[in-house]
Amino acid sequence: QVQLVESGGGLVQAGGSLRLSCVASGSAFSINGMGWYRQASGKQRELVASITSGGTTNYADSAKGRFTISRDNAKNTIYLQLNSLKPEDTAVYYCNAAVVPGRWSGQYTSWGQGTQVTVSS
Repeated sequence: QVQLVESGGGLVQAGGSLRLSCVASGSAFSINGMGWYRQASGKQRELVASITSGGTTNYADSAKGRFTISRDNAKNTIYLQLNSLKPEDTAVYYCNAAVVPGRWSGQYTSWGQGTQVTVSS
């Protein structure tokens, strides 16, 4: 099983920045796509950004131009740089990963426990 642990959340003023990290640990044949989701209070979880093992990125419209996802495959870590934060970015941010446990296995999705980001106005 692969475990994901997020860090880097906190309280920041509007216009500020944070950098989130997500470290994957455990046994797997490979880890394919990884991504960041967020869930604000009372709302559904939504995709923020994703990145393939080859580095191809995808962003939600709300994240384009402000957030940057990156990946260090050697460290099994992804990052989310959050710039120009707005109060509406307040949410719990979750990391996920598409994990292939064995050479001939199908993949499953692993989720982290989340890290809180709070943006004050």
